[in-house]
Amino acid sequence: MLYSNIKTSLSILICLALGACKNKQETPIPTDGDHEYASRIETIKPIIVSNLASCKPLGFQSTASSTAEYSVFGGIPDTDGQVDPQVAVGGNHVVHATNSGIAIFDKEGKLLNSTTQSCLSDGIDPKLFFDIHNKVFAIDFWHYYDKPKKKPLNLSVSKTSDPTKGWNTYPISLTAAVDGGGLGYSKKWIGYTYPKDKDQSGTLLMLTQDAKMGKETKIYHFDRSLGQPAFVQDAADDLYFLEVNDVDFTLNKIETTAENVPFITKVWQNPHQLKYVDYPPASPQKGTKSMVASGDRNPKNAVIQGGFLWFAHTVNYEDHAAVQWHQINLNSGKIIQSGLIHKEGSNYIQGSLAVNKDLDVLVGFQETNGNMFVSPRFAYRNASTTNGTMNPVIGTDQGTGNYGTGSNEANPWGDYSGSILDGDNLKDLWTVQSIMETNKVIGNRIVKLKLAK
Repeated sequence: MLYSNIKTSLSILICLALGACKNKQETPIPTDGDHEYASRIETIKPIIVSNLASCKPLGFQSTASSTAEYSVFGGIPDTDGQVDPQVAVGGNHVVHATNSGIAIFDKEGKLLNSTTQSCLSDGIDPKLFFDIHNKVFAIDFWHYYDKPKKKPLNLSVSKTSDPTKGWNTYPISLTAAVDGGGLGYSKKWIGYTYPKDKDQSGTLLMLTQDAKMGKETKIYHFDRSLGQPAFVQDAADDLYFLEVNDVDFTLNKIETTAENVPFITKVWQNPHQLKYVDYPPASPQKGTKSMVASGDRNPKNAVIQGGFLWFAHTVNYEDHAAVQWHQINLNSGKIIQSGLIHKEGSNYIQGSLAVNKDLDVLVGFQETNGNMFVSPRFAYRNASTTNGTMNPVIGTDQGTGNYGTGSNEANPWGDYSGSILDGDNLKDLWTVQSIMETNKVIGNRIVKLKLAK
């Protein structure tokens, strides 16, 4: 292994000889002055979990139902408003994560295994994907309450496409982090962006192949957020990041030098000229003054598919929450089409998006208003559907209770939803959405949109 200077090399060799290596800090040496390189590099050994099925189960039941168009089954129940539901599909498994833990199903909704997040070194704010290139799952938990106050990002990668078996967890200290962040991938990289204190932010990178094999590996740290990291479903090594503000969409990417050193490139920064791009207001729910948080005008996820950038975000539409989605040319930044999913007198919140190889699109979200409880919803379009439109919104279940303190504050609700491509057939699209049930129980509904023939 090559190191950036003689002192670092010598100290690491001594450390290895004594068998006392911990995470090691290095300073990168850029090959030129024209690119923005990582400000810090550290080398981290993984914590190995040989078999996830050996961990303590969560102990819940799940039921499933199906129509000709879609199937749905229950996910992990919770009593904490910030559930942060996520889903990923591949290797003939469905992995579902919340702030309570992890559950693994088959594609028919049969629960195979579940465990708390402590099995993967603990934390909250999970993000999750199945890497269709390397055929592995990746999940992160941000452990902000650890006693040493290192606030590690416990970034875990499965050894194979079978998530019930071995995982490698990399504990990456993020002492300045103030919240969980966004997770994405390309053929080569896993990327994570996160907020830090004093209005700062950060980005880090790790090589997927190292993590899959459980190798000691380098973590590249950049001192700013590059935006939401994308699920790069096209066969590309470069990892893309999307930034959204009042005026512009900006696309950044990570490229790699001939010496395999990553650096930042701005692909484009274009005015979006959108009428609706403000943050959404909090949304009402039936039977209480408590409002629920509607989501974020920043995307929950972004997708690179077919040479296009795709994403959805929740915006303020005439003082209501609505979900807006976009297809953008990856090279030029030109908006190909945009659509707004909204309903008079109601609110669509916490939107996320998935795209398949045929460019069919699913947008998942929740609905709530003063006459109904928070309920799961989704809409989809085929590639041949008229530009800027979706098929009618589909409700998979109806909420039966409300959430909050009874005050008119905006209570955190889920904070996320998850939508993802089926990593096996690259056709079916999946989403997970929260639902408010009785006795303050927050459920999750996992939906498979049947598109594979």
